[in-house]
Amino acid sequence: MKFLQHARHLEVQVLADQYGNAVSLFSRDCSIQRRHQKIIEEAPATVALPSVFDYMEQCAVSLAKMVGYVSAGTVEYLYSEDGNFHFLELNPRLQVEHPCTEMIADVNLPAAQLQIAMGVPLHRMKDIRILYGESPWADTPIPFESSNNVPVPRGHVIAARITSENPDEGFKPSSGTVQELNFRSNKNVWGYFSVAAAGGLHEFADSQFGHCFSWGENREEAISNLVVALKELSIRGDFRTTVEYLIKLLETESFQNNEIDTSWLDHLIAEKVQAEKPDTMLGVVCGALNVADALFRTCMDDFLHSLERGQVLPAASLLNTVDVELIYEGMKYALKVARQSLTTYVIIMNNTHIEIDVHRLNDGGLLLSYDGNSHTTYMKEEADRYRVTVGNKTCDFEKENDPTLLRSPSTGKLLQYTVEDGGHVCAGHSYAEIEVMKMVMVLGVEEAGVIHHMKRPGTLLEAGCVIARLELDDPGKVHLAQLYTGGLPPQQTLPILGEKLHQVFHNVLESLMNVMNGYCLPEPYFSTKIKEWVCKLMKTLRDPSLPLLELQEIMTSISGRIPPPVEKSIRKVMAQYASNITSVLCQFPSQQIASILDSHAATLQRKSEREVFFMNTQSIVQLVQRYRSGIRGHMKSVVLDLLRRYLQVETQFQQAHYDKCVISLREQYMPNMSPVLECIFSHAQVAKKNLLVTMLIDHLCGRDPTLTDELMAILNELTQLSKTEHCRVALRARQVLIASHLPSYELRHNQVESIFLSAIDMYGHQFCPENLKKLILSETTIFDVLPTFFYHSNQVVRMAALEVYVRRAYIAYELNSLQHRQLTDGTCVVEFQFMLPSSHPNRMSVPVSISNPDLARHSTELFMDSGFSPLCQRMGAMVAFDRFEDFTRNFDEVISCFADPPSESPLFSEVRATLYDEDDAKSVREEPIHILNVAIRWADRFEDEELVPVFRAFAQSKNNILVDYGLRRITFLITQQREFPKFFTLRARDEFAEDRIYRHLEPALAFQLELSRMRNFDLTAIPCANHKMHLYLGAAKVQEGKEVTDYRFFVRAIVRHSDLITKEASFEYLQNEGERLLLEAMDELEVAFNNTSVRSDCNHIFLNFVPTVVMDPSKIEESVRSMVMRYGRRLWKLRVLQAEVKINIRLMPTTEVIPIRLFLTDESGYYLDISLYKEVNDSRTGNIMFQSYGDKQGPLHGMLINTPYVTKDLLQAKRFQAQSLGTTYVYDFLEMFRQALFKMWDSPEACPKDVLTYTELVLDSQGQLVEMNRLPGGNEIGMVAFRMKLKTPEYPGGREIVVICNDITYQIGSFGPEEDLLFLRASELARAKGIPRIYIAANSGARIGFADEIKQMFQVGWVDPADPYKGFKYLYLTPQDYTRISSMNSVHCEHVEEAGESRYVITDIIGKEEGFGVENLRASGTIAGESSLAYDEIVTISMVQVLSLLCSKVVEEEKD
Repeated sequence: MKFLQHARHLEVQVLADQYGNAVSLFSRDCSIQRRHQKIIEEAPATVALPSVFDYMEQCAVSLAKMVGYVSAGTVEYLYSEDGNFHFLELNPRLQVEHPCTEMIADVNLPAAQLQIAMGVPLHRMKDIRILYGESPWADTPIPFESSNNVPVPRGHVIAARITSENPDEGFKPSSGTVQELNFRSNKNVWGYFSVAAAGGLHEFADSQFGHCFSWGENREEAISNLVVALKELSIRGDFRTTVEYLIKLLETESFQNNEIDTSWLDHLIAEKVQAEKPDTMLGVVCGALNVADALFRTCMDDFLHSLERGQVLPAASLLNTVDVELIYEGMKYALKVARQSLTTYVIIMNNTHIEIDVHRLNDGGLLLSYDGNSHTTYMKEEADRYRVTVGNKTCDFEKENDPTLLRSPSTGKLLQYTVEDGGHVCAGHSYAEIEVMKMVMVLGVEEAGVIHHMKRPGTLLEAGCVIARLELDDPGKVHLAQLYTGGLPPQQTLPILGEKLHQVFHNVLESLMNVMNGYCLPEPYFSTKIKEWVCKLMKTLRDPSLPLLELQEIMTSISGRIPPPVEKSIRKVMAQYASNITSVLCQFPSQQIASILDSHAATLQRKSEREVFFMNTQSIVQLVQRYRSGIRGHMKSVVLDLLRRYLQVETQFQQAHYDKCVISLREQYMPNMSPVLECIFSHAQVAKKNLLVTMLIDHLCGRDPTLTDELMAILNELTQLSKTEHCRVALRARQVLIASHLPSYELRHNQVESIFLSAIDMYGHQFCPENLKKLILSETTIFDVLPTFFYHSNQVVRMAALEVYVRRAYIAYELNSLQHRQLTDGTCVVEFQFMLPSSHPNRMSVPVSISNPDLARHSTELFMDSGFSPLCQRMGAMVAFDRFEDFTRNFDEVISCFADPPSESPLFSEVRATLYDEDDAKSVREEPIHILNVAIRWADRFEDEELVPVFRAFAQSKNNILVDYGLRRITFLITQQREFPKFFTLRARDEFAEDRIYRHLEPALAFQLELSRMRNFDLTAIPCANHKMHLYLGAAKVQEGKEVTDYRFFVRAIVRHSDLITKEASFEYLQNEGERLLLEAMDELEVAFNNTSVRSDCNHIFLNFVPTVVMDPSKIEESVRSMVMRYGRRLWKLRVLQAEVKINIRLMPTTEVIPIRLFLTDESGYYLDISLYKEVNDSRTGNIMFQSYGDKQGPLHGMLINTPYVTKDLLQAKRFQAQSLGTTYVYDFLEMFRQALFKMWDSPEACPKDVLTYTELVLDSQGQLVEMNRLPGGNEIGMVAFRMKLKTPEYPGGREIVVICNDITYQIGSFGPEEDLLFLRASELARAKGIPRIYIAANSGARIGFADEIKQMFQVGWVDPADPYKGFKYLYLTPQDYTRISSMNSVHCEHVEEAGESRYVITDIIGKEEGFGVENLRASGTIAGESSLAYDEIVTISMVQVLSLLCSKVVEEEKD
């Protein structure tokens, strides 16, 4: 035996008949083999010399004759490098590669076999005769061995076998179904397959399922033809194929040069030569798109099927953005894929993104455009990978698989570990058992290592959660993928319709409509895109060339289809418009073009001609209609369409909960659920759509306020959106509507400037403050306009502006003097002296006459400001600088204003003499009392938190100087263009740190917010986006060491109107402004709700309307009630239970001003109590107090106006607890019954005063029922019962009922023996009296008691004290605790010694009180049995408020 290296497998096809004749049909080369299995065959063999091949063929023919072989056969040889060949075998059959021979010899071998079997000699076979150059139809014998016409092969053939093997996994065979098999044969390439589309390969089949043959004039051409054919071959199924690998082999240099042997392929496999893969980033993009698209399709299909079944899934389950992780060649790619439209996907990776145009194919694939080229891609998801095909190339992306983390394969329960913690486990062995669907599943490991437990037995498991960690024996087996940190390569932008203006317009409009349909990108990309699109949209809409370009495109498309005179006329009009397009008077000639079309149509006699003409000009008519109101009208209609699309969706989700709205939509569109799905998909992106809507409103109405009137209807519809998720849009729409009725900033600026200029010009540029009184005393707001005049070019105007600011801000104080002076650099300074207001609590007993009635009215608004407690003459200064550095440079000169003590006025002397002795005066002088206001025009930093440290650092560096000069506070005023200034106040008492309570609030105006009324609470100022709104979080003051349980938000705002012309505000303005402020207050509350860790309740809103309104106070109550009812649901969710409105009212234009207070309370959640008060002076004390206004006397009647807000009492705490659990406090049902009875009567006059009377049913010491009246909240068990008498129009004499309720605030409404007994006795009373019994259920079933005496004592005996996750062994008491509690007989214990200490292990917990354990289970039997008896004998109604385990004949209550 001889071993041949680098041998070739060559074979000769022979054909022999029954008469001893045999011929050779050329050779084949089958050297490319894998594990001795042929992969690629070719014919004829070309590796040896022709003489060698001739000799091989002669030997093969001789062998066939020698053995008397009949039929087709193959003689196989091994051909060595030295030119010798060695016989292997004679294969007595037709081989699968026989078409190679057929294609070069033109002999049909299966037909020849049949003919030989029939006894036909070779020389009589047509194909053989033609091969040897004989006449095909003759029968003359042929001398095969000495024929003059030696057969010559025709061309060259290459064949490749297609198998279901994975080249990347050692050619592992696999089975499965075939989704697609597409092979296009032609004259040079032919193939056959054993499966077809929708077929499959079973596990018992051979892996070869296809064979392709390629013919060419020569070997190179045959190879090329086969490569092209294989690249066009499309096979999709559950298994991998060798097609790509075959292409790789055919294109290798060694195969092209015919430098191969039988071991060549095995060497390539050993060297891990792989099939050609697609470009890595192209594969990643295609993989991400396939995975994301599959998720998108799945979630949409699941949602649609749920809708069809009547199930309602959350809108958030409709995905538009998904995270995709792909691992390829050891690199992890973390991507995010979002849809920008149905066919545009955005891929995001490492802060880079690209847009891809994607179209779904009917066969489940994707056709996408990437980097200017189109690609078809498919994906097959397997257990541990994604197989992605791009064109005819495949790449496998692995899923995250860390062998060191042992995960649960499904949801279940961990029963036990089969290996101890820290124990060793071998590969393939089990480590734990879990219970899944009542079956025990054994979990094993793939690698050997040491187990570390991560869960304790008994833990409930989610699919994929980590159960244990495996420390591998061979850590080298862990190959963690490295995160790819690069970005996506830039590519050509998606081709839009074009770069011309009208093409850009249609593209961005489509993008914005897609946003309205719910296709929104994630942030920050969405905000950037939306700004770009809206700016482009508005820019193109305002461009007068837009209709011209659109018309030009239409005319180009219909040219030749409309009569030449018409086309000529239209083009003439277009040319005329184009020549005047920049003229401000130029309007798009819609009417002229319409007239041209109508005139020509009138000349057409036949109906058919008119129809053809109208059909051809339809696009022109549509354009004319869109622009019939000009450019401006078209812009309005485009934006209106977008806003209507928003409303069309969002109004569907206004009336009720999401579930109800979906059910309503479902009924509306039954049976087609697709519109419902589209509506919900759009609604799911409401937060991002809100951004677009507000931006459209700002762009449209901000630049052109007159458009607001034309958009009034749609804006009003937007304001009616009452859900929390729409509040931003509703608020912006209301702001725009209000702003449309107010004078613009520019107008108010000009008005103020004209007042200043007239004041200084009246007497030859002399300053005349009398002309400024209207600014000082006006009720309108000017603080957003006034600061700009601090920096006016005219110095006198600057001085006047500073004085107006001071006199305006301190209008309620007593200004004794005001002086102007200049610093050395020319900066104006105002110095003023003032005293505390006359209504200050410390001065109320001192009669002070105020000649100005307006000042007298303002003085009634004052309160005790803790920042101004000392009573004395004070000094202030106000100065305005361009920059903070200018102030620091001039600080010494500014502070010198306070060097000399102010002169004492006679009034001050009188007051001091009245209230103070000499010692008091001394202490007052030691208290810092002066103030400094510094206005700054330009701030280097814009954020509040960046400005404050700068101010604080400077003030604290000058602390000693400021204290020496008696500075009480410094306030920095930062001006803002067209907005109210920012205020930052730093106080001496805080060592000149900022007083956050006064941020963005002029301290002198703080009295109007009545902050002192919150003195029962420790306040924390909450930053607000709206500087007009002031939000504080109050924590009720409690004794030291006690826990604060009463937290509430206080929202406070001052309302002024901006019209300097109209002295008094209209009621309509008050109403609109009030509603806007209410919406803004709710917005600020919502933000605060989501950013605080405490639970707040009894939240409070206070609005102070400064303008005087001529109206009847009763109108306020009506307006407020309707407003509260409109936003009641949202106010309730925000726990706004109290509100207060202060308004100055005149009943008639000539009557006195009445300060009115309106109080609203809604503590129970279903009854709105409104109380009206007016402010009056107490003649005895001079104090200002509340006096009820109207017939109803409110609870604040006779109290001082600075009465602090009370903290939460026991009843409010219980009410809050019940409401937090989604139900109503049990004692509030009484008022609910009363209100329901009131509504049944036609008028309040007809309703009897005792419409509802009741007594509470209570158990006495013997367990018998007694009737009594006690205060709400006096119950000592978790069940309350009432005997009621209801008077209705049908039963005016009254009818009795028994009402039994759970008190959910008492041990969450659970049942114990006492609750059972009360229920039983009350129900028996109803049966005995024959009256209806109503049971209001809000319970949690039988009570599982707590032994409170044990709760604070027990200790835990852990299995491993260092790792509590491993569970515990027992609970125990220390000897000291056991001695203390043993006399109560609450527990049974066993004594053990462990860990060097004595322990008492708890074996039983009895509890010292009744109603602790199993006796509570009697509740089910007692209540159920009694309810069955009552159901048979009397009328019974049961109403479920929240989860109730015990209830029969239930009427469910809908809860908002």
